[in-house]
This record gives sequence, C-alpha cells and structure tokens, in this order.
Amino acid sequence: MAKQLRHKGYELFLPLYECRRRWSDRIKELELPLFPGYLFCRFNPLDRLPILMTPGVIQAVGVGKSPIPVDDADIVAIQTAVRSGLPRQPWPFLQIGQRVKVESGPLTGVEGILIGFKGHHRLVLSVTLLQRSVAVEVDDVWVGPAPSSSPASARGTHPVRISESRFTLPLQDQS
Repeated sequence: MAKQLRHKGYELFLPLYECRRRWSDRIKELELPLFPGYLFCRFNPLDRLPILMTPGVIQAVGVGKSPIPVDDADIVAIQTAVRSGLPRQPWPFLQIGQRVKVESGPLTGVEGILIGFKGHHRLVLSVTLLQRSVAVEVDDVWVGPAPSSSPASARGTHPVRISESRFTLPLQDQS
C-alpha cells in the first residue's frame, strides 16, 4: 500500500522501531511501525479520493468526513527521533494532568496526577479531606495510564490548513 501511494506521488512517513521477537526456535529482530495501523501522508483534503481508494486504506483520520492534519511540529519531532538512531518504542500516550499509576520503582501501585516541573515529571498525591498535595519526582518510564482514566482526546480537533497538510491514515491490519 505504501508503495502504491508513493507511486501516486504522495509524500509518506512510516516511522519504525526495532524489536526482538522470540519464536519457539529463535529470536528475530524486526522493524515494526511506531504507530501500528497508521501511515502519515501529505495530501490535499479536498482531493482525498485517490488515497481512500488505495487498497488497505480504511479512512483519513478526522471528524466525520473531514480529515484533521497532524501538527507539523509533532511530525518533525518524530522524524528527528527516527533519524537520531536512538532506541525507540511505542509508549502509552500520557498527558500532563492525566491520572497515572506507577507501574515500577519504589512507588509501584500508587496513583496520582502526572505533572511537569522544571523538565522533570512529578506525581502529585492528594489528601482531599485536608485539601493538601505532595509532589514526588518520578521517572516517566515508571508510570502508565491509570485503569480508571478515560481515553486521551485527540489534540488539534480543527483543520489547520486546507491546501497541503499532513493527515493520518489508519491501515487495515495485515495479519
């Protein structure tokens, strides 16, 4: 599918990461998408039919039938990370202010609110009755979304540009 879109002249971005998978008889290194099921493609939202007609493409991500562009700064950041050659892997989407649960480290099992402070992550623990809180510095790899947290809402829920923008396309699962 990516080949077909490239052949049609579209600019694509499919960020990958390396991982090791164990099979019964061996360990194999694979390159997998950082965003499984998605491919980034630059196209005119008023002329998206050729993209949507490409086998394997389900839809352009957006609201209703209106595609929404991904912020260029987000794409540049991911491209920079991929070009850096540093190890990378998919990670749960966490927002500052989101309720998280500590999954490893000395605070395992504790839930609180994730905040950013002077370039570090802190976990805010509150005593509601006293209306007081404590912030504890945590390594961001220790935390994950709290089970009770609601799914993260999409950022940028309005079109930024109409002519040429980046949009995200979910892909059909090839497995």
